Amino acid sequence: MMIIRRLTAADAGEFLKLRREALQDAPLAFGSSPDDDRFIDIDAARRDLVGGAESCVFGAFSPVLVGTIGLDRDPKIKSAHKGHLWGMYVTPASRRQGVAAALLQAAVQHAQTLPGMTHLHLCATSAAGTALQLYKRAGFVVWGTEPDALMHDGRTVDEHYLVKRLDPLSRPLQEAAEYRRTNAPADS
Repeated sequence: MMIIRRLTAADAGEFLKLRREALQDAPLAFGSSPDDDRFIDIDAARRDLVGGAESCVFGAFSPVLVGTIGLDRDPKIKSAHKGHLWGMYVTPASRRQGVAAALLQAAVQHAQTLPGMTHLHLCATSAAGTALQLYKRAGFVVWGTEPDALMHDGRTVDEHYLVKRLDPLSRPLQEAAEYRRTNAPADS
């Protein structure tokens, strides 16, 4: 049985271990590297895991930690209506079991409870094609792409920037757009 919940300072050791695995397993899927990651040690991980409602990490446990996704509200006054998802990772043995979708759903649902948050942003590299498709299925839209955004061992990948509107006024528009997309007449 899988449990999705917010991580706490008590989870810092497991989180740090999984984060390091992520950065080593998929170096072109993340902007951070093991040597420059903000979670450089256990104390940094503990500090970030007690960030409050507007800065949190969700974990999937089965029974150990097998996946994570982070959410941060933009700290600037003029952009505090935006949240940023980061660090989605699921261990190879737990992939294709709905773990990433459950983590994403938990983070989006939490963001919808934060007063004034109207948009969620995230980045996905071309090395993370499965994740990019998951985000699109969840209603995220690519609004830009940076060519050759990351380089590792001489290989580059593009970085796609995505956004999802959370405000209630956009939901009918999203539903209408989906209806038009799925019910469009075939080209003659």
